[in-house]
Amino acid sequence: LHAHERAPETRGRTIHWARFYDAVTGLLLLGRERAIREMTVELAQVEPGDKVLDVGCGTGSLTILAKTWADPDGEVHGIDAAPEMIDVARRKSAQAEVTVDFQVGLIEDIPFPDDQFDVVLSSLMIHHLPDDLKRQGVAEIYRVLKPGGHLLIVDFEPPTKILPKILATLLLGHYMMQSNVRELPPMMEDAGFTDVEVGMTRYSVLSFVRGRAGEALNVRS
Repeated sequence: LHAHERAPETRGRTIHWARFYDAVTGLLLLGRERAIREMTVELAQVEPGDKVLDVGCGTGSLTILAKTWADPDGEVHGIDAAPEMIDVARRKSAQAEVTVDFQVGLIEDIPFPDDQFDVVLSSLMIHHLPDDLKRQGVAEIYRVLKPGGHLLIVDFEPPTKILPKILATLLLGHYMMQSNVRELPPMMEDAGFTDVEVGMTRYSVLSFVRGRAGEALNVRS
């Protein structure tokens, strides 16, 4: 394990309490996190042989599940800004005997070359970013996607009922209430994504947005 790794500088909010992350997520998602992970990989349309990147992978549960869908010949990577999350994710994948590459990295500076991935997914992370980093992150995702590859983002639907609103604010902070995946399609289209769609998942607390990278290679400066 790489406990000596330092957290990179970012203006996005980074969660360092990795030991408690799964318990808090389980509370927020009312024990449905396994079913939600399955739904997320399904929405992302991960197929055998795909090369997949999970951005903001946290403790790696979704990334490891994506690997089981991408096998036998698929390749799956996960990045997160918090070294503590990456340490937990590496332990999990080792215990599960699943080969996933986890490394510290930022959505606004993804540590991979252009045109690498068939699928990029991101779950419960985008609300941690200010708008300019969301734009930068979406452009970076477009850069690392192969032409025709696709992006899926799943995030919290800001709650309207008072009790869920209080719980979410206590656990995640007020910023989660101000973020909405419905704001992402214009950013994605500006980055070059096509076929952008946004909607609710089968779980009322979560929404999704997805899009496809253009078939032609990006024109880059």
